[in-house]
Amino acid sequence: MRSMCATVFALLLAGGVLAAPLPRLHPNSVWYQRIDQAPLHANSGTMISTLSGLGGFGNGRMQIDFSMYVLYATAGTPTQPLVEIPSSDPNDDYYLPDCDPLGTPIPLPVGGAIEGQQGYSCDVFGNDCHLLVVTGNEIFEVYRANSAGGQVQAQCLARWRMDALYPATQRGEHCTSADAAGFPIAPLLFNADEVAAVDELPDGDLGHALRFILPNNRMANDGSLGGVQGRLYVRPGTHAGGPSGPVGSVPYGARLRLRADFPMTGYNAAARVILRTMQRYGIVLADGGNIALTAESDRYTTNTWTSLGIGSRVFDQTAGATDVFISDFAVLDTGPRIAETYDCVRSEPTVDGVFANGFE
Repeated sequence: MRSMCATVFALLLAGGVLAAPLPRLHPNSVWYQRIDQAPLHANSGTMISTLSGLGGFGNGRMQIDFSMYVLYATAGTPTQPLVEIPSSDPNDDYYLPDCDPLGTPIPLPVGGAIEGQQGYSCDVFGNDCHLLVVTGNEIFEVYRANSAGGQVQAQCLARWRMDALYPATQRGEHCTSADAAGFPIAPLLFNADEVAAVDELPDGDLGHALRFILPNNRMANDGSLGGVQGRLYVRPGTHAGGPSGPVGSVPYGARLRLRADFPMTGYNAAARVILRTMQRYGIVLADGGNIALTAESDRYTTNTWTSLGIGSRVFDQTAGATDVFISDFAVLDTGPRIAETYDCVRSEPTVDGVFANGFE
């Protein structure tokens, strides 16, 4: 695994936020396994056809969301304690035992921001408000985060160790993370620096799976499995949010692959890097929502999306290029559907074959 310290760019903003490569987990993690030759699910065609009939990707297109920020904290970065969202609604309760303890100090680099915001204030009742911070060998990923009164209000903190190898159950069976499928977020994003680093290579890709989302009412639900309200997921997922679509559709956690013969004529070098990545490492269904792919904002990167010729609608509004539809993908066979019980049983990662005691 590459050393984050050795690759951090020498750009320091406002004494706090560092521009740096996106964090990577253990190199043997499922996210870095090539899947261009992996077997397809026996019902792949039916699942894709069903999803296509429902409208395919949210908004009917493969659009890119550039609202996420990945922040880097150094020693001495100010912290605030994690507290529960102040609300009388039980749906706003902190997720336990899925998520890390309340009271955990959250590093907040000076000049940083929560997803889609200019700073650390976010309306948690109308937004996901993801906060992503890398410090040392840990990634702090917070769902529904808001800094107020010297505290970080949130519904979940999921910490990921970059030097640890997680089992198939990731942080735990039936356990959520800052994403509903139980996935890490930051390592599955892509940013302008990452794309620029390989876009001049004739056959470059990003080397990892990409996060994508779908509307919950287009994801598979199957009451016959016995899960809560018919909810289910597949590996590498460990949790399902609220899927309510037909049984024949694509399930939470699914890994999809762009067809090998997808025509790339008309796309520029940067767009081709993203397309090749989807062919070789796939996209993983992480959460519910309308904008399919998730990239990091270029607020803290050296390169910009504009300089790379990548816009939110690059995959359906590039003149002379073939639009990307859900029908261009196939579903991999990653194992049976798992009925969601919401009875979280936490897992523990290993470091060099030894359990990382005390982390989880």
